[in-house]
Amino acid sequence: MGAETSGVYVYGIVPADVEPEPDVTGVGDPPAPVTVVRHGQVAALVSPLGSTEALGTPEDLTAHAELLDGSASVAPVLPLRFGAVMTDADAVESELLEANEDRFRAALAELEDRAQFVVRGRYVEQTLLPDLLGDDPEAARLHEQIRGRPEDATRDARIALGELINAAIERERARDTARVIEALGDLDVLINPREPSHEEDAVHVAVLIHNGDRARFEDVLRELTADWDGKVDLALLGPMAAYDFVTAPAPEG
Repeated sequence: MGAETSGVYVYGIVPADVEPEPDVTGVGDPPAPVTVVRHGQVAALVSPLGSTEALGTPEDLTAHAELLDGSASVAPVLPLRFGAVMTDADAVESELLEANEDRFRAALAELEDRAQFVVRGRYVEQTLLPDLLGDDPEAARLHEQIRGRPEDATRDARIALGELINAAIERERARDTARVIEALGDLDVLINPREPSHEEDAVHVAVLIHNGDRARFEDVLRELTADWDGKVDLALLGPMAAYDFVTAPAPEG
């Protein structure tokens, strides 16, 4: 007798002709095999969920993202947020796919031959304070005031200097984010700014690009890195599923 299941975990929506690799697995312990539920021209990537299984481990989060990102490298994908569960495959077909087929088909067509990347830049810590001290006399005064003195005796000055540094980073972040968006303006891209992931983030944006523009996209980022001249450490993440631009509606389990 097979293991008892309490539902079907749904990862995302893909074109109906997509076939998962034979050995691909998803969430669960042990990881469950991934299959496809189809309706018309759309399909859902799914796996069975054990009756006593609790989701939410780091391994589950990683498996969810890796499946969607791997699928997005070969076909358009509408990702569902982590934790989407439905009662069974019939419910996936009727309540999710059939009910939204036209919408899903149109959204998948928009994503054809596109991929999402995330551009994340972080200020190089060694450059932050010298730049600020050179531009802000008050920051320079506070820095000199606390130099070599005990922390307890300079608490107020340290707090004031920290506030000046944070405000300066916010101003620089706004300028540098605008600079990245402007530099990408010649490409056919969609850009979605993200909230900073770190207090020293210089830029954090999601970008949806045509696969054919990837080389030009990377050239622009290299030019920006050169212009920053060591001020910003820039990282490019992706390709990944288009989480920031389109998602399937959460199913009702």
